[in-house]
Amino acid sequence: MSGERPRIREAIVVEGRYDKNTLSQAVDTAIFETGGFQIFRDREMVAFLRTVAEKRGLVVLTDSDGAGFVIRNKLKGALPSGRVLHAYIPDIPGKERRKNAPSKEGLLGVEGMTPEVILQALRRAGAHFLAETERQPSGVTRQDLYRLGVTGGPGSAGLRDALKKQLKLPEKLGTAGFLDALNMTADLDTLTRLVEEYKEENQ
Repeated sequence: MSGERPRIREAIVVEGRYDKNTLSQAVDTAIFETGGFQIFRDREMVAFLRTVAEKRGLVVLTDSDGAGFVIRNKLKGALPSGRVLHAYIPDIPGKERRKNAPSKEGLLGVEGMTPEVILQALRRAGAHFLAETERQPSGVTRQDLYRLGVTGGPGSAGLRDALKKQLKLPEKLGTAGFLDALNMTADLDTLTRLVEEYKEENQ
């Protein structure tokens, strides 16, 4: 088996950044975070996840504890059912290495799962694993963002904020999340045009 991570068509939504780190080691796709219970008051993120679900399909993968199911049910009610898959991790007793004590229910969360368990959960949910011949073009890259001044330059934070507003992306997205979100909503030509317009208006 090669070290290359399998790629799936759908994006994935998880609860937090440690879950995202674990997922990104197992599978190659866009991964977004709910910020735990923040999703209940983050209308921007819910609207964005709805767009992602409609455009590309979305897999919901939360912890198997009570809080995870509360978040999952919130998403179930807010997202288009025909475009959302639900992946479930098994109940495995234990605690994550970074934690001093196990969770209230004593179960490992998504961040404590092995890549094999995660891939099995995604397959059971019906995620579409892409064959080598189906690989999608990468779209906008980190290099494109840097070349256009969207990252790593003077005024890049203001430019990113303006692009988020233009493209209706959640305000709180970090740079990595912004790139994933960008590739859901725009291509390189659109991004280049929006950057040029912003620069003309703010000269």
